[in-house]
Amino acid sequence: MAKKSRKFSFVNEVLEGVMKTAEVTKQGKLRIKKNEVKKVLETAFETGLKAAAGGERVKFPVIGSLVRREVKARKAGKGVNPFTGEAMEIKARPASKKPRWSFPRTVKETFANKKFW
Repeated sequence: MAKKSRKFSFVNEVLEGVMKTAEVTKQGKLRIKKNEVKKVLETAFETGLKAAAGGERVKFPVIGSLVRREVKARKAGKGVNPFTGEAMEIKARPASKKPRWSFPRTVKETFANKKFW
């Protein structure tokens, strides 16, 4: 029987990690160490990166989303150096897969607003 793959959720990943590492004190307060929070966040980001490398579009709340992009191969050719005018050889490039980060509109508007400069 094939294993059903679930879609990656950053919030769920962080929540699961926090629930595993958190402790309840005698007063009923939730306590978690700073280095444990750091480990949980790093693990969640690493898991998200692996999911994105596998072809899934991964959304990180507020900061954006990450997806794998296919880059086509390019043939070798001849060109001209724009500074010297000399002829030059352009190397061929094999096809590859690269990460692509996209920001949400709110982040773009925040950076475009001159009030924050």
